[in-house]
Amino acid sequence: MKTLGVLGGLGPMASAYFLQLLVQMSDAAMDQEHMEVILHSKPQIPDRTRYILGQSIDNPLPQMAAAGRGLVAQGAEMLAIPCITAHYFQEQLEAEVGVPILHAIEETAIYLEQTGIACVGILATDGTLASSLFQTCLAGHGIGCIVPGEEDQKAVMHLIYKNVKAGKPVEFPLFEAVSGRLFARGAQVILLACTELSLIKRDYRLEPGFLDVLDVLARKAVLCCGRLKKEYETLIT
Repeated sequence: MKTLGVLGGLGPMASAYFLQLLVQMSDAAMDQEHMEVILHSKPQIPDRTRYILGQSIDNPLPQMAAAGRGLVAQGAEMLAIPCITAHYFQEQLEAEVGVPILHAIEETAIYLEQTGIACVGILATDGTLASSLFQTCLAGHGIGCIVPGEEDQKAVMHLIYKNVKAGKPVEFPLFEAVSGRLFARGAQVILLACTELSLIKRDYRLEPGFLDVLDVLARKAVLCCGRLKKEYETLIT
């Protein structure tokens, strides 16, 4: 088994949930059969969305690279970052740390293509949408995408920053309303494309048709560094 390094803290609860998913998805009958994981949770890394949108000059890359190099120095052979917006820095970060970094967005596109999905709705941060990370990758796999309208996107950011990141209860009816409008516009599947939104899936029962990108990342990590339980071969609710 390879040793996985997790560059976490972006945010902290999403990183904790990612570790839980790694354990849940692993086909292990005893402690010793689980993969080795090294976590560096560094919440002090500057906000990725604010930097991408030009609202801050505080570049998160140097601190992310330092944390990544530290994980490699401790024995990590590949890295995972349970923060979707951070994938904006994927190529630069991979060059800095010198080991492969699992690409949650590319793995999601591959999974959707394999399952025959032609059109998805995307729930993500402003930074992720503005960088077209998903739109470009999905188009390369022949998959169309729908993003929320202006007011609905404000609602998504409210759920991420004012609910989950703030440690407050999720306004689930607001989540349902935004999702319902994406389904009504033709989305076959809705991507939970921010790891804070993954926590909504953890805590609430979702209707059919959602795919959590954090699930995809955890599944890939287990396939690379351990053994996957059969029940996690299918991830769409």
